[in-house]
Amino acid sequence: MRRFLTFGLIIGLGFALAAPGFSQEKLVLTLDDCLNLALTQNPYFRATLEKEAAARAQVRQAASRFFPSLNGQGSDILDKKVFTLEFPSFIPGEPPQKVKVDFTKTYQFTMAFSMPLFAGGSLISGFRQANYNLEATKEVIRQSRQETVFNVKKAFYGYLLAAKFAEVSDEAVTLAEKHYKNVRNLYEVGMASKFDLLRSEVQVANLKPQLIRARNSLSVAGLGLKTLLGIDLDQAIEIKGELSYIPLETDVHEAVRRALLQRPELNQLIFQRRMAAEMVKIARAAGLPSVSIGGAYNFWANRFNFGNKNWENYYTVSLNLTVPIFNGFAIDAQVGQSKALLKELEWTQKGLSEAIRFEVEQAVLNYQQAKESLASQEKNVEQAQEAMRIAELNYSEGLATNLDVSTAQVALSQAKTNLSQALYDCVISLAQLEKAIGDSTEDKQPN
Repeated sequence: MRRFLTFGLIIGLGFALAAPGFSQEKLVLTLDDCLNLALTQNPYFRATLEKEAAARAQVRQAASRFFPSLNGQGSDILDKKVFTLEFPSFIPGEPPQKVKVDFTKTYQFTMAFSMPLFAGGSLISGFRQANYNLEATKEVIRQSRQETVFNVKKAFYGYLLAAKFAEVSDEAVTLAEKHYKNVRNLYEVGMASKFDLLRSEVQVANLKPQLIRARNSLSVAGLGLKTLLGIDLDQAIEIKGELSYIPLETDVHEAVRRALLQRPELNQLIFQRRMAAEMVKIARAAGLPSVSIGGAYNFWANRFNFGNKNWENYYTVSLNLTVPIFNGFAIDAQVGQSKALLKELEWTQKGLSEAIRFEVEQAVLNYQQAKESLASQEKNVEQAQEAMRIAELNYSEGLATNLDVSTAQVALSQAKTNLSQALYDCVISLAQLEKAIGDSTEDKQPN
């Protein structure tokens, strides 16, 4: 019996360990992995992709107006009042004769069709407008893709920066604890004062909250990245990458020229302007005559019986001409509204072009500033490390104070923090520059 219980416990534990949520394999992610996941699973980006399907459906709807329409209709007249015709009597002195005549049938079936021949150009303009809307929607998707890529890069490098900060904080605590042990050893042999011992202990205690905050920031950065990637927040991840400087020569004028050609926001306005121009044509077409051809084939009978002689049929074919005469100046109002919208889009395009020019030039300046800051911080870390080595050596030989060592430790931590921040600023400013230019090199398609 005891063996069966032991075997059952082992089996149950095995199922528990294999159950989802109890133990998850760590997901190792590079930057490319993160981009592919975001473009495949990010719900906001996936929602944007559905807009293209809707725009394509609008194109098909606009094209359907060129084709004839065919409709069937059937009716069963439940109640009716017949006409009464009065005829004069053929016999002098007799009253007129009244005869009831039924001009309708109880059951009627109609098959009707209609096809436009001329609509003042509104059908063609509507089709063009739908196609321009499709192209504008594609630019909306491209903009969403670029924003998603930038946000993923920002979150990815933000995680690496948080990891660097946590590493620097951990190293600072380790150095402080090492120095504290050294001071304690010196204090025990009478070579360090009680004040130095207390000060080094306080230094360790002061650095530990910074380490806790750094680790918490790293956890928060991980949650933010997982949210962008559309993966479970409980999924364990490991980020493989580093903050590394990539040199890039930039020309402001060339960058601005490329941005004005490539930015999806600007291309959206171009297609929206074309749509507005077609709206003007559609509004004007409402005041022009329209021509269509139509027809109907009818069956009717008083009894619902498919006998050969029970049903009567007839058909009509007609050419219809509609000429608008007066509609309360509605057409003029629609034309004026469409022209105002077109003018509004022209001014918006001009303003957006200036804003893009400013954004690109600002991104170039930020990238150049980040490069200069990085160059100065790399040298600063080397000097801070050497100063830390000298301070510890001098303290051991009695040539420096505990304050000198603490100051050197703080300076080294700050230098490494500044270097990590400078590296982050470089990669992010480069990503901002790519987004400002509207480069399509990162427009990855979801797998």
